[in-house]
Amino acid sequence: MLTATGAVSAGAMFGTPFGGRAEAAAVSPAKARIVIAGAGAAGLSLASRLRRQMPQATLTLIDEKTEHHFQPGFTLIGAGLWQPGDVTFRNADFVPRGVEWITEPVAGFDPEANTVVTGSGRRIGYDFLMVATGLKLDYASIEGMETGLIGREGIASIYAGPEAAAASWRVIDAFVDSGGTGLFSRPLTEMKCAGAPLKITFIVDDLARRRNRRDAVDLIYNAHNPTVFAVPPVNERVEYLFAGRGIVVNHDRVLSAIDPAARRASYDTPEGTVTMDYDFIHVVPPMRAPDAVRDSPLPWQDGPLAADGWVEADRATLRHPRYANVFALGDVAGVPRGKTAASVKLQVPVVAENLVAETMGREPLAAFDGYTSCPLITRYGRAMLIEFDYEDNLVPSFPFIDPLEELWVSWLIEEKGLKGAYRAMLRGRA
Repeated sequence: MLTATGAVSAGAMFGTPFGGRAEAAAVSPAKARIVIAGAGAAGLSLASRLRRQMPQATLTLIDEKTEHHFQPGFTLIGAGLWQPGDVTFRNADFVPRGVEWITEPVAGFDPEANTVVTGSGRRIGYDFLMVATGLKLDYASIEGMETGLIGREGIASIYAGPEAAAASWRVIDAFVDSGGTGLFSRPLTEMKCAGAPLKITFIVDDLARRRNRRDAVDLIYNAHNPTVFAVPPVNERVEYLFAGRGIVVNHDRVLSAIDPAARRASYDTPEGTVTMDYDFIHVVPPMRAPDAVRDSPLPWQDGPLAADGWVEADRATLRHPRYANVFALGDVAGVPRGKTAASVKLQVPVVAENLVAETMGREPLAAFDGYTSCPLITRYGRAMLIEFDYEDNLVPSFPFIDPLEELWVSWLIEEKGLKGAYRAMLRGRA
C-alpha cells in the first residue's frame, strides 16, 4: 500500500500473504501507449493494475512465454514436497482483457526512438515503457556446466525450472541415502531469491537427520563473500545455525568450473583457485540481464550494477534517470534490493501510482523502500520470516512473529499461503 506521504508500507506485504485486496486507486483518463516488456510476475501484475487505473490507455504486453511459473515454489519441489504442476500456470489466464499480448521475444530496445523490437523484427512504439523482462540464468559462464547435467552426476539446481527442481530432488534423495560430501554456494552476481541456496542447504541437512543419515554426509557452504547473507542480523543467525548443525562454511569462494565426470568443482578465491571433490553439488548460476537489455542503452553505464546489464533505475521511483518515460520492475531492475516476488508486490503500485499521477498533472510521490521478503526454510516444518529494506533494517509485518526464530507459522506462509496470494497478485487483486 501507499502511506499518506506516498511511501511504500513494508507491512502491506504480509497483512495476509502478499497483502490484502488492493485499495481504491486514482484513475487516469490518459490515452497513452504503454508497452510492458515481459510477462512474468512484474509484467502481468502491472498490466492488471494499469488496465484498471488507465482504462483509456493502449496496453501492449510482449513476451513469448505461454507458461508462467510460481518460482518461490521451486524450493518446495527441490524438497520433495511439490510437483512441477503445482507451480505451472497458463500466462493467458492472467493477461487482462483489453491488453494486446504479442507472443514474441523482446529482441531489442531503442529508447531514443521510443520503440521495442520483437523477435520477428516488428517495431512497437510507446509513450511509456515498462521493462520487466526478468533475468538470464548464465549457467554457461561456469566452465563445464550446462542445464542438461541437472539430475546427473550428483548435480542439482532448482533455478532452471520446475523439471530441474524435480530432478534436483531426485539427486538430493539419492545423496542422502548414499552419503558423501555435499557442496552449496551462490554466485557473485546479484541474484533472485538470495535465500534459496541457504534453504536447500538446510533442507538437505534436515532430510539427512530425519533419515538418521546425518553422520554419513558432510555439508559445506561456500559463501561468495565474507558473509552468507547480506543483512547482518540474518547472517549472524544463519551462521550460528550452520555451526550448530555441523555445516562447514568457507568464505570468499565463487564457483567457476565443474568437472562432472570427476565430480570436482573449482572455486575462485582471493588466494587463487581451490578445487573440491563432491558427491553432491547444488549449482546456482550467475544471473544477468537478458541479452536484449544488456545490448541496449538502458543498463547502468558504470557502478556495481553495470557489469551484468541491470536496467538503470532510481531506487525509490524505479524510473530511468536518462529516459524519463522508462521504468524497470522485478528482477531486471538495477536497484540494490528487489529480486523477489514480494518486492514486485510493492514495486508495481509505486510505478502505477506515479505514472497515473504524472498523466494527471500531479507530482509523483510513491516510493519503493527496497522491501524484500524471504521465508527462509531452516528445516521441514520450520522457517524464519525474513523481511528487510534497502538499509538492511528488519521490517517484520507481524508483531507476533520473531523474524529470526524458526517457526511453524513462517513455514505455513511459505508452503500454504503464498501461491494463492501470488495468483491474486498477478490479477491485480492484492
